[in-house]
Amino acid sequence: MSIDVRNAPAELPVRQTGATCRLCSAALQDTVVDLGMSPLCETFLLPDQLNRMEPFYPLHVFVCRECFLVQVEEYVTPEGIFAEDYPYFSSYSTSWLAHAERYVEAATERLGLGPANQVVELGSNDGYLLQYFQARGVRVLGIEPARNVAAVANAAGVPTRPVFFGVDTADELVAEGIRADLVCGANVLAQVPDLNDFVGGIKLLLAPGGTVTIEFPHLQRLLESNQYDTIYHEHFSYFSFATSVAALARHGMTVFDVEELPTHGGSLRIWARHAEDASRPVTRRAKDLLQREDEAGMQSLEHYASFARRVERSRRRLLSFLIEAKDAGRTVVGYGAPGKGNTLLNYCGVRPDLLAYTVDRNPLKHGRYTPGTRIPIHPPERIDETKPDYVLILPWNLADEIVDQMSHIRQWGGRFVVPIPELAVLS
Repeated sequence: MSIDVRNAPAELPVRQTGATCRLCSAALQDTVVDLGMSPLCETFLLPDQLNRMEPFYPLHVFVCRECFLVQVEEYVTPEGIFAEDYPYFSSYSTSWLAHAERYVEAATERLGLGPANQVVELGSNDGYLLQYFQARGVRVLGIEPARNVAAVANAAGVPTRPVFFGVDTADELVAEGIRADLVCGANVLAQVPDLNDFVGGIKLLLAPGGTVTIEFPHLQRLLESNQYDTIYHEHFSYFSFATSVAALARHGMTVFDVEELPTHGGSLRIWARHAEDASRPVTRRAKDLLQREDEAGMQSLEHYASFARRVERSRRRLLSFLIEAKDAGRTVVGYGAPGKGNTLLNYCGVRPDLLAYTVDRNPLKHGRYTPGTRIPIHPPERIDETKPDYVLILPWNLADEIVDQMSHIRQWGGRFVVPIPELAVLS
């Protein structure tokens, strides 16, 4: 897909990098936002690592002026990010488990899945989703490159292979006689640096008449709701609906339907098939979303120009709140240690003098420190012990779940704060 941008105002900062788009190979030169230097967002530090150097990499976001894929450059290989001690486990979020179970119920009914069918999930994490297909008697296989996470899934009885997915892995599975009636993935497409290899592998693995579903945060929502903290090195790409359609079309697949979801501040779930499978025509809501994106300006460079200014304003507001609270003798702590929180903390320069500590339900993060900002991470019970005045919710997309879990902080006058899309103290 090529978009004519000759008449677009030259409002985006232009930077000659030599880098090329990972989807269409066009030169990358148009800056969406520069978030400075940042460490890998999931590299939580042990106490004996605090006196060591920590690697930081540019978190500079570009938009391709040909296919409008928004992306960051690859500074660390996927093996360096995911292969060893990856600390993210999907099952620690009860709302995400409920979301996965609803999807499985809907997909099973819509596609008529049963014991004769094969489901393959890409980026299957700890088996959080596939367990629900198993409970319905459907054959499952997970593909999860983080070996420690895949081991947890296998121990729970969800067959999972600790490999990276692409054309080579798809060829191996097909050679074993595995073809998928459903290939699914949630929040994995952004984490793939070799996008064409990944999507090309899906095409090979998908059985004739099979279906692909992929969930990802919607770029339009990211821009409109100022969700800059969802940008980090582990997320290489950020997709509009039109760009996702183009990515699959390059490899012989047609997106025939789309759902707009509330997860992660606004996500899409696309439904796709082999292009040669004419049994499922493109739905009206897919056509409507393409039109709405176009009318919103998602395929014009000027649409991206104001994002950086809103990001800078958001940083100033958060810092003003934290500084004023500190000067007034108030205590502010965090809830959660997600990847998005580490982008926000590093970009805004928030350290333990302004945020005393944060807590997380994942025990693998307890006793560690946030990357870059080195804020200590404790179990959630720490909040009950110290009774802070404010709790800054770093995974703001789970704010309802967290407020429900921790509603008792109101007993001592504690209040919740969310930083995105605009800083707000919850009543």
